[in-house]
Amino acid sequence: MKKAVIFDLDGTLADTLDSITYCGNLALSRFGLPSFEKDRYRYFVGDGAAMLVRRALEAAGADVRSHFDEVYEAYRKIFAENCMYRVKPYEGIVPLLAELKQRGVRTAVLSNKPDADSRRVVKELFGEELLDYVQGQKEDVPRKPDPAGAFRIMERFGLTAGELLYVGDSGVDMKTGKAAGIDTIGVLWGFREKQELLENGADAVIGRPEELLAFL
Repeated sequence: MKKAVIFDLDGTLADTLDSITYCGNLALSRFGLPSFEKDRYRYFVGDGAAMLVRRALEAAGADVRSHFDEVYEAYRKIFAENCMYRVKPYEGIVPLLAELKQRGVRTAVLSNKPDADSRRVVKELFGEELLDYVQGQKEDVPRKPDPAGAFRIMERFGLTAGELLYVGDSGVDMKTGKAAGIDTIGVLWGFREKQELLENGADAVIGRPEELLAFL
């Protein structure tokens, strides 16, 4: 029996692609660099803000070494002000979280989004009751797919890997769950495709949030 679920945030609980695209393009435009469509940002995200900026610069054909620091700083400031731009929960997520709460299943968020932004998104979308713990990117915890964040959540909950599920929408999430020894579920409503999820170790793939209940 599973006693807790660790969720990714972007592309799993929350549709944040508009905010990421808006902030990324605004940062690039300030330095005369080209913008990109949302679908390109699906593949820029997943490994933290610094890697997103690096990938965007490479796609723009810019010299990463000479542009990175200024574009990254601009992106961080813009995102801090606009991280809720057109952000919304995916359909079915709020009922799923409410059902998990009713069943006594603990829930956590583990995200490569900066910690303060992760907490703000979760609080504004879901309040303070539906999720038990939120952990975004912190200086003292390696980014996913390093399993350190997942281990920290396990320790906080006082549970073993076999008592948890890990749920996410990308290969990074699948690698994180597997590295922590947790059964890992890929979701198809997020930023990446089924093939990526399976190739990176998903134990199962689901197309609707309520399907997760079958794995508890």
